[in-house]
Amino acid sequence: MAQEALRIAVDKVVEKLREGKKLTTEDIFLLYLGTIVNELGGIRGEIARLEQRIDQISQRIDATNQRIDALADSLNKRIDTVAESLNRRIDAVADSLGKRIDETNKRIDALSARIDDVQKTLLEIQRLLMELLKTGTGRS
Repeated sequence: MAQEALRIAVDKVVEKLREGKKLTTEDIFLLYLGTIVNELGGIRGEIARLEQRIDQISQRIDATNQRIDALADSLNKRIDTVAESLNRRIDAVADSLGKRIDETNKRIDALSARIDDVQKTLLEIQRLLMELLKTGTGRS
């Protein structure tokens, strides 16, 4: 409403200019005010366009953030799946190695027992040989 009144007043001042009449300070002020209001209208239009672009860019950023979040979730799930698989494999290998170590230890224990038996047998043979030597040397 005020803009319409200002437009009418500016139109009257322009008419005065066409008629060649002398402008008053008020007339010059009205022309200046009309110019300012006109520029403000352009600025408001530019602001509206910029706000629209900001909204569009914000929507694009939100969409990109959603895609990034979805990708991060997907990657985290894949990492968790791979980690679980690797942990199961590591556990299986650890169990297998533990069993093999236990079997090897049993075999080592069995070999140690056999070595002990062989040493006892050798000591017994040595003792018998010594006795044979003593008895064999005593006869001759």
